Amino acid sequence: MKGRNSFYIVGITLVATLGGMLFGYDTAVISGADKSIQAFLIEGLGLGSLAHGATISSALIGCIIGGSLSGIIASKLGRKKSLFIAAILFFLSALGSGNPEFLFFTKGEPTMGLLYLFNFYRIIGGIGVGIASAVSPMYIGEIAPADIRGRLVSVNQFAIIFGMLVVYFVNWGIANGQTLEWINTIGWRRMFTSEAIPAALFAFFLFFVPETPRYLALNNQNDKALDVLIKINGVERAKEIFSDIKNSVEKSSAKLFSYGKIVIVIGILLSVFQQFVGINVALYYAPRIFESMGAAKDASMLQTVAMGLVNVIFTVVAIMTVDKWGRKPLLMVGSIGMAIGMFAIGLLAFMEVIGISTLVFIIIYTASFMMSWGPVCWVLISELFPNKIRGKAIAVAVAMQWAANYFISSTYPAMMEFSSGGTYWFYGIMSILSFFFVWKLVPETKGKTLEEMENIWIKK
Repeated sequence: MKGRNSFYIVGITLVATLGGMLFGYDTAVISGADKSIQAFLIEGLGLGSLAHGATISSALIGCIIGGSLSGIIASKLGRKKSLFIAAILFFLSALGSGNPEFLFFTKGEPTMGLLYLFNFYRIIGGIGVGIASAVSPMYIGEIAPADIRGRLVSVNQFAIIFGMLVVYFVNWGIANGQTLEWINTIGWRRMFTSEAIPAALFAFFLFFVPETPRYLALNNQNDKALDVLIKINGVERAKEIFSDIKNSVEKSSAKLFSYGKIVIVIGILLSVFQQFVGINVALYYAPRIFESMGAAKDASMLQTVAMGLVNVIFTVVAIMTVDKWGRKPLLMVGSIGMAIGMFAIGLLAFMEVIGISTLVFIIIYTASFMMSWGPVCWVLISELFPNKIRGKAIAVAVAMQWAANYFISSTYPAMMEFSSGGTYWFYGIMSILSFFFVWKLVPETKGKTLEEMENIWIKK
């Protein structure tokens, strides 16, 4: 488009998506260190599975806290400074989790105090994840031109999946060829510490990107807001967008329910359905799922890598189509695909059929999610809310998303013990409900400016 600085847009988007990459990196790094943490801190202290589960999932508590605080931080300090805070939290968590004895404890000697401090460092990282998960798509959404906004926000989901893949390979590289004793004493520490490198790069690159024009306009920094818009869109288009932004700022109220409850409810339900369809069960428990099907441990890891590659490929499909087909069609097609996958897996579980067919339907399920609810949910959350309430509303939606994540992940083992087939059918039912929710309540946002989206809620 005439006057648009595509190179500048791509550059600042890639910096913002480093927050997404660290989101994926931090949530997945524990997978390689899980058994070492269990051997060193849990079994070393004579504790059981309850303490093990609480320690491994402690970062999720931080995610809920970070998601809840993200709106306040983003509204008070700005989107850019919020991302910088997340980068610092990632950095401190990486160093602290890898060397929790620093200053206070003797290295290599497990104590309850050390266990508490390790969990504290993991929660700090989780707070960083919670902030980044809300503010990275918010930042991209407020920077991006309307016609490519969906594509650019979807890149953040790609960065999350890419971050997970990177840390899987990093963990494998650290552990490859080493003895179990070395991994349990040194290797797991290096896995956590490795995150400090991308965290430091994220903090460094943030010095070179601007604050979003929407935030600047909300805080009466009009000249700076217009300057950023000109760099992105060119002079003429920038003036049009700036006028729309100023109009929305002048007539908006800062109260959360200024535009009614429906927009907040839709944001929350988008977040909850994204988790209740069971995706994090597939991501977190994939090796165990494959092992329960009869696969050997090495084969289960290879199948997990294959599923990870499918995730990347179909996230790219979403990036390429979200601004052409629209948000609603992708979500509805994805819901159908997920339902087919989960109902088929449940049926196979009831029939006690284990084989390649189960793997095929798991891939159908995850591919359907990655081309739809994975990235598109974040796109919609970044677009739905009017300027004046965006920070607060996104914080509510993201906090609910992490709470739903924690609920689904923590209930999966008990549900599987009760009925494995019934568990997968529950996720299939949630997929069907998500279809009807999108069909009836979610507005199409393709090609609309954030200010045009605001008019939808004013009319309602």
